Amino acid sequence: MESQQKPKRTKKTSVLKNIGPGFLLAGAAIGVSHLVQSTRAGADYGYILIWALLLACVSKYPFLEFGPRYVAGTGKHLIAGYKQLGKIPYYLFIFITVASMFIIQAAVTIVTAGLAERLFNFGLSPFTWSFIIFGASIALLLIGKYPGLDKSMKIIVSLLTLATLAAVCMALGIQKEPVETVEVPSLWTTASLGFIIAFMGWMPIPLDAAVWHSIWTKEKAHEIREKLSLKGAFLDFNIGYFSACFIGILFFLLGVLVMFGSGESFSSNSIEFSSQLINLYGRTLGEWSKPVIAIAAFVTMLSTVITVTDAYPRVISELFHPENSISAEADNRKKRWQFYRISIFIIPILSLAILYFTSGSFTILVDFAAGLSFLSAPILAWFNYKLVTGQEMPEADRPGKNYRIFTIICFVMLLVFNIAYLGYNFFI
Repeated sequence: MESQQKPKRTKKTSVLKNIGPGFLLAGAAIGVSHLVQSTRAGADYGYILIWALLLACVSKYPFLEFGPRYVAGTGKHLIAGYKQLGKIPYYLFIFITVASMFIIQAAVTIVTAGLAERLFNFGLSPFTWSFIIFGASIALLLIGKYPGLDKSMKIIVSLLTLATLAAVCMALGIQKEPVETVEVPSLWTTASLGFIIAFMGWMPIPLDAAVWHSIWTKEKAHEIREKLSLKGAFLDFNIGYFSACFIGILFFLLGVLVMFGSGESFSSNSIEFSSQLINLYGRTLGEWSKPVIAIAAFVTMLSTVITVTDAYPRVISELFHPENSISAEADNRKKRWQFYRISIFIIPILSLAILYFTSGSFTILVDFAAGLSFLSAPILAWFNYKLVTGQEMPEADRPGKNYRIFTIICFVMLLVFNIAYLGYNFFI
């Protein structure tokens, strides 16, 4: 009897074992785009921009999903796929990564540092907090390695969802003054168009995160020592992606329910905005609500710092020690781990240098990184589509006809977003 039941139990748990990389994707996604952009969309425009949030989530879905799909079908991550497509896709990805990684790492960390001081009130500077946060993240990743990252992100994303949902429920229970007379800003001004484009471009996450997810998925398959199934990869991705989208909607609702019509003038600086956010919640919901909001905001950014601190060293180590023949894979894994341990210190150190020397012009650097990621979205989307529809991909794992049509529609939307972005920046 025991031998007859074992295959059933193994088959049932094999899919569940694949769950993990999706939580890492959610942790990376839920950051400045959610805490700042999504909340400001609801605060400044009310419910009117909910379409932009949903459209952004829908249009990026297939191209991010192609990351784990490609791993399940071929056993390779997307970097290996880009290299197979040719030199142009491969080196374009390297350029996009190197041009933005230090700035993005610095940006998410300095916002987290401001929230840490707001939550703990130790009297430390943002730079000191950034150093502490980097140290804690590096220790977690080097000691716990991938299993530690996997388990910690499941806890963090679950805690974040509960805290944010609790905040929304509290906001729904508060009676506010009617806001029917509040004048919603026009969507056709240059300022509104610029905000909407940036909002959609970063919600829920830039498309280069598909590469991170494919690497995490391949690492998960190596950890559990099982061939990754398409069903398991699909389930894991959906859990992570829809969690990120759901939490984005929650922060949007918080902006509408708590801030819309308040007359508050919000800072364009992420750190100052976060402090304003918590203080306004306290005034609207009561002082007792501040810890809940502060924890939700801090955990939001901490999840991003941890996943980004892990993602970029993994990408760099894969570039320097790419996948090779099966006989050399064990040696390559050892070399990648050694390079990972070096990169996990170098990238934060250079990011700290950016924070130290460019505090005055930091927003310009962030805008550059954001613009580069936004403009690269259709390029990476097309590369991912070519990989999952190519001959190397098993026919059973390729997207079906209807899904391909949906993907092409999403690709056209990304192109339209880019044309609008270029038009706004260079012609308006």
